[in-house]
Amino acid sequence: MTPAGTLKDVSATVTGEPPASPASRPGLLRRLWERFGHLVHELGKFGTVGAIAFGVDLVLFNIALTVLDMESLTAKVFSTAIAATVAFVGNRFWTWRHRARSNLGREYVLYFVLNTIGLGFSLATLAISHYVLGNIWPVFQSPVIDNISANFVGTAMGTTFRFWSYRRWVFLNPDAQGVPAVVTESK
Repeated sequence: MTPAGTLKDVSATVTGEPPASPASRPGLLRRLWERFGHLVHELGKFGTVGAIAFGVDLVLFNIALTVLDMESLTAKVFSTAIAATVAFVGNRFWTWRHRARSNLGREYVLYFVLNTIGLGFSLATLAISHYVLGNIWPVFQSPVIDNISANFVGTAMGTTFRFWSYRRWVFLNPDAQGVPAVVTESK
C-alpha cells in the first residue's frame, strides 16, 4: 500500500505537473493571521493602553478610598474618570490611529458615554459586594474586597464591552468611510 501523499506526487509526475509543496499552500495559521492579524495588533495595543489606565485607576481608587476617605462608589467614579481620559488619549492616538478620524468632540463624547456604560459593570460588582454581600458578611466591606470586585471583576467585564464598542462606534473602520449605503427595494 502506498500512502495517499505518494499517490498524489506520482500522479503529478505522470501528468507533468510539479508536486505541490507544503510551502506553496497557505497553511491554516497563515490564513488565520492574514484574516485576524490586525485584530491581534489592536488587542495588543488596547491591552497596553488599558494596563496603563488600569494602573492609574487602581492607584487613584486606593488613594481616594484610604487617604481621601471617599465612599467606595464615589472613589470608583473619580478614579475611572481620570483613567478614562488617559485611555482615550492612548487609544485615539496609538491603538486606533490608523482608523478614520471624525470630529474629536464626537469621539470624546461617544467614548465617555460608552465608558460610562463600562463603568456601570464596575459599579454594579462593587455595589453588590460592598452593600449587598457586605450586609450579610462584613468582611465584604473592606478595601481589599472593594478592589477585587471593582478593579478586577468589574473591569474585566467592562473592558470586553469597551473594546467591542470603541471599535464599532468611536474609532471607525477606514474601510467603512466613504462607502455609500446600499438600499434595495423589493417589488
